[in-house]
Amino acid sequence: MSTIILGWDPVRWNRWNYAAVVEQVADTGLHLEPWSVRRGFATGTDVWLLVVGDHAPGLIGHGVVLSQQREPLEEPGPPEPDAAPDHPGFTVQVAFDALLPLGDQVPAGLLREVMPDVAWDTADVAGLELGPGDAAAIRAVWTSYGPSQGTDPTQPVPGTYPDNAVARVAVNRHERDPEARRACIAHRGINCAACGFSFEMAYGEIGADFIQVHHVVPASQLGNDYVLDPLTDLVPLCANCHAMAHHGVGSPRTEAELRHIIASAGYLRGNTVGPEELEAQRIAREILGQQAE
Repeated sequence: MSTIILGWDPVRWNRWNYAAVVEQVADTGLHLEPWSVRRGFATGTDVWLLVVGDHAPGLIGHGVVLSQQREPLEEPGPPEPDAAPDHPGFTVQVAFDALLPLGDQVPAGLLREVMPDVAWDTADVAGLELGPGDAAAIRAVWTSYGPSQGTDPTQPVPGTYPDNAVARVAVNRHERDPEARRACIAHRGINCAACGFSFEMAYGEIGADFIQVHHVVPASQLGNDYVLDPLTDLVPLCANCHAMAHHGVGSPRTEAELRHIIASAGYLRGNTVGPEELEAQRIAREILGQQAE
C-alpha cells in the first residue's frame, strides 16, 4: 500500500473551517474532503497531511484515499471551483481520521531528523510518495507525537498502524460524545451492564471511572432530528461486551441479549468481591503454598 504526503497552506486555502473539522473528527472519527493532486492514487492509499507555507510546517493529520477522478487540476489541495485550471490532474476523496489542531502539528524539524532525505519544510513535499522505510518512520513519529487515544485506549490511533492491519468496529458517534458518556455513567454506574465487570475492581486505581458506552439504537435508524437521551439510549459495557454487541450483526445486540448469550455459554454475571472474599482467597493461597512445600 502506497503512502503520500498532501500539503495544506492555511493562508492560501482555509475554506473547510479547519477548527470545525478537527472537532468533527474528534466527535465522529471521520471527515471526507476532496483534494486536488497532480496524479492519481489508488483507493486505500495512506495520506499524511503536512502544513506548508507561512505557518510553521509540520505533520498535522492522517487519512486514507477513498476514490479518485480525473479532472482539470487546480492548485494542489482542496479544490477551489472558481480557480482557473492549469492542466489535467486528479481529485481524490480523502477520509481524514486523525487531525491535530492548527499550531499543534509535529514540527518539520523533528521529521527531518528522522527522515533527512525529505524536504519537509518546503512546498515541494506535497504529492510526494514515500518509500516503505519512510512510511514506517512517519508512523513511528505519529505514534509518539500525534493525537492521544482519547477516552478509548482499546482503539488504536489512526495512522499508527497500517490500515489493513487493524480490524475496525463501526460505532455510533454518540458513543464517542464525552458529555453523553458522563451522563450515562452517572445514571448507570461504571460496571458493565451485560457481564457486571468492573475495571476498578479488576485493575484498581488505573481502572477507576473507566467503561465504554454503547448506543442501543442502530445508527441507520437515526434521523437528522434525532435528540440523544443518554439515560435511556446509552448503556455502559466493557470492551469485550461492546465488541460482541457490534460483532457480526447489522443492528447491535442489546444488553439483555448479551446477558442471555453469556448465561447460555455457562457464565454468570460478575459480582463485586468484598474484603471477606479477598481475605479467604489470601488464606487459601497460603494453604496451597504450604502444601506445595
